[in-house]
Amino acid sequence: MPDAHLPQSRVTLAMILSAAGAALGGLLFGFDTAVISGTTAALQEQFVLSDAALGFTVASALIGTVIGSLVAGAPADRFGRKPMLLAIAVAYLVSSLGSGLAPAWAALVAFRFLGGLAIGAASVVTPVYIAEVSPTEYRGRLVALNQLNIVLGIVLAFVSNYVIASLVPPEAAWRWMFGIVAVPSALFLIVTALLPDSPRWLVLRGRDTLARGILARLGFADPDAEVAHMRQAASRVPDATAGRLFQPAYSVPVACAIAIAMFNQLSGINALLYYAPRIFALGGAGADSAMLQSIAVGGTNLVFTILALFLIDRFGRRPLMAFGSVATALALLLVGLQLESAAPNGTLVLVGLLGFIAAFAVSQGAVIWVFLSEVFPSAVRGKGQALGSTTHWVMAAAITWAFPVFAARLGGWVFGFFGAMMLLQLLWVWKFMPETNGVALEDMDFGH
Repeated sequence: MPDAHLPQSRVTLAMILSAAGAALGGLLFGFDTAVISGTTAALQEQFVLSDAALGFTVASALIGTVIGSLVAGAPADRFGRKPMLLAIAVAYLVSSLGSGLAPAWAALVAFRFLGGLAIGAASVVTPVYIAEVSPTEYRGRLVALNQLNIVLGIVLAFVSNYVIASLVPPEAAWRWMFGIVAVPSALFLIVTALLPDSPRWLVLRGRDTLARGILARLGFADPDAEVAHMRQAASRVPDATAGRLFQPAYSVPVACAIAIAMFNQLSGINALLYYAPRIFALGGAGADSAMLQSIAVGGTNLVFTILALFLIDRFGRRPLMAFGSVATALALLLVGLQLESAAPNGTLVLVGLLGFIAAFAVSQGAVIWVFLSEVFPSAVRGKGQALGSTTHWVMAAAITWAFPVFAARLGGWVFGFFGAMMLLQLLWVWKFMPETNGVALEDMDFGH
């Protein structure tokens, strides 16, 4: 239920614009994550890469995300959410231009690593920023705008790759696929400069007057009551910005953050997004057909993420996760059985993968960043978000790096493994996952 101490605020245009502006970081997150799926064949030929070297090339950005997510929390708490978003935008811009112009494999890996740093930092800072400028009643759907932009970026990457592959010679197409990311990167840099800072961060830094002014401009019903509630929460510890994350009081949110982040990647979602054309080719699709089916994956992801925006605050986080666990397991089993059959049916492979994407988008995809941004109390929110994001990206890097090798050796059985992990996730949701829907950020205290 909504917090009884605060008047309910209506969502305003200023809140939506602030959330959507920050969520452009999510669009770049998705665009930069998925764009490499259209370049893998060209990169393998251009730089004469083994399957293991290709896996490392794809995972180089993910290695960067691990470091970016690990280190982003502290400067975001010290310098503010907005300065970190500006730094992230600059890193995206440099990475995209450098990757497109890379003269050698080592340079490409270095610039992809820089892009990974930006993605990892964005996965920490963007959801926290949006949660901190959102009223309790609408926090889920506003934070989920970040996930919507992530999948929109993925769709744009797939469409962009297809168009560029159709218009540009193969030996140069991969450079344009990377370089085009500079356009939304520049837009994100401009928009971020116009965003207000987080009022909750300002209160933690003792700047209550400025926080009230921002809350008033955003359209909160009672900025004075909001700041008083934030101040009360900040006073529960001697220094709210220096709370230790790893202590018994926070054991429940810490365990939940690690679990939801691990299961998110054990679904196999990034393996599908990064290697979609290859997976469809295993099902019998030709090169052009595989690229178009990849666009269908991105479109399905987008449609069902939009649906999740209307469900996440209405039904809560746990019901969506429970549904997604069952539905993704069934879809992954179908894909695995088809790929293991003597004559795989390409249509059924497509149906299974689209079913998986739909179920994932309406559950884990929408819930993870919302849940991570709200399950921790204010004193350790930045550190908690960093822990969940780092766990997510460690798993993503490991699975993405290993997928080409294991897929070549295990075939469809690798999807059977992902399906089994989703059934294990169902058990975790049923037994351990708390519901955060309708709880004010200042009142998150699942450790007691």
